[in-house]
Amino acid sequence: MVSILMASYNGAPYIAAQIDSILRQTFRDFMLYIRDDCSDDGTWEIIQVYAKKEPNRIVALQNAKNSGSAKHNFFRMMLEHQDDYVMLCDQDDVWCPDKIERTLFAMEKAEEQAGKETPVLVHTDLTVVDEDLRVLASSYRHTVNGNWQRTALHWELAQNTVTGCTAMYNRALGDLLQDEPSFFVMHDWWLALTASAFGLIVPLDEATILYRQHGDNAVGAKFVRSPRYLLRRLFDVKGYRKELAETFLQSESFYDAFRDRLSPEQRALTAGYGSLSQAGWLRRRWFQLKNRTVKYGVVKKAAGFLFG
Repeated sequence: MVSILMASYNGAPYIAAQIDSILRQTFRDFMLYIRDDCSDDGTWEIIQVYAKKEPNRIVALQNAKNSGSAKHNFFRMMLEHQDDYVMLCDQDDVWCPDKIERTLFAMEKAEEQAGKETPVLVHTDLTVVDEDLRVLASSYRHTVNGNWQRTALHWELAQNTVTGCTAMYNRALGDLLQDEPSFFVMHDWWLALTASAFGLIVPLDEATILYRQHGDNAVGAKFVRSPRYLLRRLFDVKGYRKELAETFLQSESFYDAFRDRLSPEQRALTAGYGSLSQAGWLRRRWFQLKNRTVKYGVVKKAAGFLFG
């Protein structure tokens, strides 16, 4: 059984297409759990129609009050559904028909090699499309200049490599999620950190999702190879420092959550990186260079060195 977790909020224009794409999956042994975050645009009514039509396939709930962010809505669902295999699902994408099948195959192969007791996180590429599903880029990984081989903890602390809406994780990883962290940037980044520290991150270099871009994306794809983006990013000192400070806070939170499980080296790494918010420029540079807690890409490295 595969449990699919969808966090919804004001997604009325797109959510029906997403649910339909899930119902068309070639792999049939799944349940779709939808938790609506107090939508006021008709999303909840659409969800209820589907839940009534597919009572053996869809379970729908609505929060009593808005959680404040999709990441909190997702994390609550992740804590409630610690099943054999869990997939995360955004409300506005469209899944390829064999997404579950391909992802589960990669998961089972990883478990055969590492053992079912090993926490495993599998994630895939995405096809970037506009709001009408016209292709903008065939590979999200290429669009964002991602390097999926950088799964070691020191790299994941500085830069997330996992896109949550493509992810599947196993029970061994889900069992490590005991409480919502005191601070986390995004739910998928926290999953990536946990898998990196205690298990495996397995990238599947195949697109399994049409990743819809529209005006209300919570995150969205950034075309980082464009000169306009590179220039804006390089000189966005305030924005870069804010993002970097959040990685320090997240590392501190990760250390607090898992200090009893982390190895001595991992404790030193996460505690040290988390303390950099209080460190001077020279100490931050030295720690990051020594421990390789740097982002991938020339511009990101340059921004980190100059402004971090």
